[in-house]
Amino acid sequence: MDRLRARIKDKRVCSLVKAFLKSGVMTTAGDREETWTGTPQGGILSPLLANIALSVLDEHFDRQWQHEMGSDKRRARRRRNGLGNWRLIRYADDFVVMVSGQRHHAEALREEVAGVLAPLGLQLAPEKTRVVHIDEGFDFLSFNIRRQRKRGTQKHYVYTKPSKKAVQVVKDKVKAKTNRATRHLSLTEVLVSLNRMLRGWANYFRHGVSKQTFGVIDNHAWHCITKWIFHKHSRLSWQQLRRRFCLPGSWKLAHDGIRFTGASSVKVVRYRYRGNKIPTPWTPRPAAATPGG
Repeated sequence: MDRLRARIKDKRVCSLVKAFLKSGVMTTAGDREETWTGTPQGGILSPLLANIALSVLDEHFDRQWQHEMGSDKRRARRRRNGLGNWRLIRYADDFVVMVSGQRHHAEALREEVAGVLAPLGLQLAPEKTRVVHIDEGFDFLSFNIRRQRKRGTQKHYVYTKPSKKAVQVVKDKVKAKTNRATRHLSLTEVLVSLNRMLRGWANYFRHGVSKQTFGVIDNHAWHCITKWIFHKHSRLSWQQLRRRFCLPGSWKLAHDGIRFTGASSVKVVRYRYRGNKIPTPWTPRPAAATPGG
């Protein structure tokens, strides 16, 4: 709340946020429980308040960057002296500290981050906090980020792909939409539902190296849909399925003018790093007035 009041001067807004924090939560049994700390998971203000609270991390690392690593010469000098360089990447309560240096530099930073968060009453989750090499890779915001050798060359690049967990989650959703409980629906309804879900999933991952993964997901969905059709029409043969439920001369599923487009219908547009050139939409905080002579 102190960090909120430093930015928001309207006392009514601050009182409303404080009331939200003290309002408690409704249990599944319909009872009200007090909340003594933190915000309810899934609450509408939780992501915003997480950003406000954890901006202390942004400020801490930004000060370090400006004073110690803000130029190529400073970073080169630190490397010569056996010191590391690092940057913070944060999205709400998920963050990664990218370190150019040795493992002990990263481990020292983990303790430093814990020290910055402690005054806020926050602590790192041990099961989610790891020190890994970029060649091992790590998951961040459902992407897997890992340095690999480019096929056919000896050059290494950092690839950003959908994580295995994200792929498994969408496969499970496809199965849920084509299981026994959905056989009362028409094939058109199933195709519309799957296309909508897969297109939304692919739109999130279209900025990574995702084309091959999209094909794997669509192949999985195609087999789930054909299995669903065979269960719905028990005496159907493969030839009949192709004639009745596929586009002419192909195995592309379609029915009543609706065709299965899947994740591959979303064009992959690789994200290009822009550094600090991304303009901020926020009005900068005015400088504090200094007493004049």
